[in-house]
Amino acid sequence: MNATTTTPAPTEERASAKTWKQRSSSWLIKGNLLIVFVIICALAAILSPEFLTVRNVSNLLQQSSLTGIIAIGMTLVILTSGIDLAVGSIAAFSGMTVAILLDGRMPVVLAILISLAVGIGIGLLMGAVSSWVRLPAFIVTLAGLTAVRGWAYTLTDGRPAGTNLPAEFTIIGGGYLGLLPLTGLIFIGVTLLTAVILRYTTFGEYIYAVGSNEEAARLSGIPVNWVKAAVFGFSGFTAALAGVLLTSRLTIGQPTAFQGAELDAIAAVVLGGTSLFGGRGGVGGTFIAVLLLSVLKNLFNLMGIGSFVQMIATGIILVLALILNKFLDSRAQASAA
Repeated sequence: MNATTTTPAPTEERASAKTWKQRSSSWLIKGNLLIVFVIICALAAILSPEFLTVRNVSNLLQQSSLTGIIAIGMTLVILTSGIDLAVGSIAAFSGMTVAILLDGRMPVVLAILISLAVGIGIGLLMGAVSSWVRLPAFIVTLAGLTAVRGWAYTLTDGRPAGTNLPAEFTIIGGGYLGLLPLTGLIFIGVTLLTAVILRYTTFGEYIYAVGSNEEAARLSGIPVNWVKAAVFGFSGFTAALAGVLLTSRLTIGQPTAFQGAELDAIAAVVLGGTSLFGGRGGVGGTFIAVLLLSVLKNLFNLMGIGSFVQMIATGIILVLALILNKFLDSRAQASAA
């Protein structure tokens, strides 16, 4: 008995090809930054033999950790279509706070918790003003950038704080677990924790809903104002954590620390694929983007390239990467149509 075979109908073949094309575009969009990162790392290894040494990789992770921690908190704010320009000032103020408290012989754990609480409180305050008073987050946090930085200067009349910080505190920012810096491990831990929150919790779903369509989220019963205030509180927490870690590393509190950190964080978040209009993105892309920017700076230093040229080259690469993201996004939308 002859077996009969049925050939797929032309419409089924076209549908199958379209589905495969959509999946390929989706994979390319999600992985394009990782591909760029791997390519640049390969070029760095070729151009500089010192790049892949254990010592350099460890230094790279340590150097990127503080900006990375701030950028993780910024990611949640931008996912709700907000912006936080005060993170650098909050980091500096919290770093000064922990140094002053430890100078007063306060227990290390309590001093750290108070400093983190200060960052959370400032973030919540700005988020609440923006949400309930209906003021643009850009304006509120711009005011916070100036006011909180001024507050940090006022604490010690512009002078550094912390003349003799305890060894158990300084080990946090400057210590290592094996070959890995503790600050780098904290950066990885904060990233993983935030990724779990975004992916597996109701709060994470609320963040994406608010960023995608705030009015629809409000009509669905989501407490929009509370969600927006909470993400600013989380951003304040990550900024304060970075400030505490820097004080621990430097063994002194600097009121001038983290100048321009908000711009570095925003650049990493956007480069990582999070939309400035909210509702799309995540911390995985931010994590890779932070490492990518650090690799570029590290490579330039190893090659002896001047800081001015570094700024030009980094800016050009950042723009090209964003153009690539936009191109791939447009291709994906065209494929889905």
